[in-house]
Amino acid sequence: MLTSIAERIMYCLTGKTPNSVGPADISETCDGYSFMEVKPGRVLRVRHILPSRPGGGQEEAQEEVKKPGQGLVHCKRKITVYRNGQLVIENLGTTLRSEILHCRNGNPEPAGTLEVELSDYTSTGNDGGPCKEGETLPSKRRKRKPKKVVLVDCQRQVTGCKGTHSDVVLFFIHGVGGSLDIWKEQLDFFSKLGYEVVAPDLVGHGASASPQIGAAYTFYSLAEDMRCVFKRYAKKRNILVGHSYGVSFCTFLAHEYPDLVHKVVMINGGGPTALEPSLCSIFNMPTCVLHCLSPCLAWSFLKAGFARQGAKEKQLLREGNAFNVSSFVLRAMMSGQYWPEGDEVYHAELTVPILLVHGMHDKFVPLDEDQRMAEILQISFLKVIEEGSHMVMLECPETVNTLLHEFFLWEPELQNVEEAGNE
Repeated sequence: MLTSIAERIMYCLTGKTPNSVGPADISETCDGYSFMEVKPGRVLRVRHILPSRPGGGQEEAQEEVKKPGQGLVHCKRKITVYRNGQLVIENLGTTLRSEILHCRNGNPEPAGTLEVELSDYTSTGNDGGPCKEGETLPSKRRKRKPKKVVLVDCQRQVTGCKGTHSDVVLFFIHGVGGSLDIWKEQLDFFSKLGYEVVAPDLVGHGASASPQIGAAYTFYSLAEDMRCVFKRYAKKRNILVGHSYGVSFCTFLAHEYPDLVHKVVMINGGGPTALEPSLCSIFNMPTCVLHCLSPCLAWSFLKAGFARQGAKEKQLLREGNAFNVSSFVLRAMMSGQYWPEGDEVYHAELTVPILLVHGMHDKFVPLDEDQRMAEILQISFLKVIEEGSHMVMLECPETVNTLLHEFFLWEPELQNVEEAGNE
């Protein structure tokens, strides 16, 4: 994003965006990429790799015959919201955990109660653990009239997903300032293993169209784009992988399509709070000022997004086409992050297994937020990569790929499934 002083002055005078991409500037198809028009004039670049699967999926059919009923999970919990802003989550069944991915131990956690203060969830760490067996809430809390009660009671089939399974699709969604190119290592790795992979460029990013209207970059507009992409390529079992802001769209799709979303991976996504743009953000400055500050913003992103800031990291940014969006798009994206529905209750209702990946040196998303997310979600696993930061998929591709692959192949043990079904 380093531009000359003359270019910045011309931008301030004319107000034109130097690297905006419109539908007229792109072709329909080229070398593994396709361009999808979700609305008239709103075109997204999509990377879609459909590998050849020799054998016609016979391996999948044989495996399913060997393990009938494997992976059937009974998800049951009661979510109570009180008028003072307190959230109480009661797990009425066994919460499943994976020995491979669980950070604490390999044993399933017993049913318990989780209390969260919605007004300041980071200040209630002592109340976040499960209650001891037989322990109940104080009577004065039970007598209070709740503001809202949500009951979750359903069964879902959770099975391992191999590259040979013809009904499995992996979706990769990037965040603000990124592009589908940040997933290069993941797309190459999983497509070679036989997985069908799909990765879109958000509007205004990569080679997608860049409308010059702020309303084009609200959360709801972007979520509808991702809904169109998902409906276009989705099959029977779909796994969503999101990074940063892209995690919110994965959450939205998992909530909207619980029968189609099989598993979700959240990479440095933050806590389970509703989205609301900050009033005191640097991105509220005029677009021309942001454009002049673009070299400083790029350097700040490099410092905060990577554990190290060397030539390798700068090259990774260039290859991933990351943080290479216009100042107008960046400002519109940040001010459009308004999603009041995506609160703690919204996340607590999810029944899909979720893997949370966090880079230890991430300066954008504190570890506490992902830890709180793991507590709110019903079936979740948190993995911290010590040598990674916010752009962990670029810094530690082998570690991330291995971790994701283990999660894709994971399925609940038959013994745990039978116990959950008897609750």
